[in-house]
Amino acid sequence: MQFDRLRLNGFKSFVDPTELVIRRGLTGVVGPNGCGKSNLLEALRWVMGENRPTAMRGEGMEDVIFAGTTRRPARGHAEVGLAIDNSARLAPVGFNDSDALEITRRITRDAGSAYRINGREVRARDVQMLFADASTGSQSPALVRQGQISELINAKPKSRRRVLEEAAGIGGLYQRRHEAELKLNGAEQNLARVDDTLDQLSTQAAALARQARTAARYREIGAALRVAESALLYRRWADARAALDQAQVTLAADARAAL
Repeated sequence: MQFDRLRLNGFKSFVDPTELVIRRGLTGVVGPNGCGKSNLLEALRWVMGENRPTAMRGEGMEDVIFAGTTRRPARGHAEVGLAIDNSARLAPVGFNDSDALEITRRITRDAGSAYRINGREVRARDVQMLFADASTGSQSPALVRQGQISELINAKPKSRRRVLEEAAGIGGLYQRRHEAELKLNGAEQNLARVDDTLDQLSTQAAALARQARTAARYREIGAALRVAESALLYRRWADARAALDQAQVTLAADARAAL
């Protein structure tokens, strides 16, 4: 991966817009102590997705913003841009339609960081994976910060293995595997939730089936009851009608007898 240009604005000691052109071959930055050479490396790590304040020699990530001096006021934000040659089309799908990529990271006080690739807002994870696929990134052993050599000498075997894996260019594969494992775990959790939901729905379906059978039986009993009540009322009406007819016949007979 060929870096072409590093732009800084408000990042640590680079309060004014500054551009570092990185030519092919060897580019050297020389100067006295305290002139900001280490800040250039930290800016490079920061725009590549570094999220550890300690790696930026600060207590919080907002410490990368120019804090001000007796002559100049503090800035409210910091921004670093990195231009990359993508003529070989080695960027991930979705960012591979241009010969050049410009990754920009901007941090604002009390608002956090925002990333952009060629002007399009992206996630920090997208930027980290872009560099991981190119076997580099903020944790690359090619970026040697102050004190890192002694840390490597005193490192545990696991840490040394990570350095060798980064140097071998398989760091991106591990991150891709980690993402795939997270997705698989998420899918398994979703399936478990689906099974729980199905069990709950089965219980509800069984209860509803019992209620449906009870309702059907109620309707059957209600219909039979209405038929029985109708028959009873008809029988009572018929009996009353017969009694009335009999009474009328008796009255008629009594009347003829009286005459």
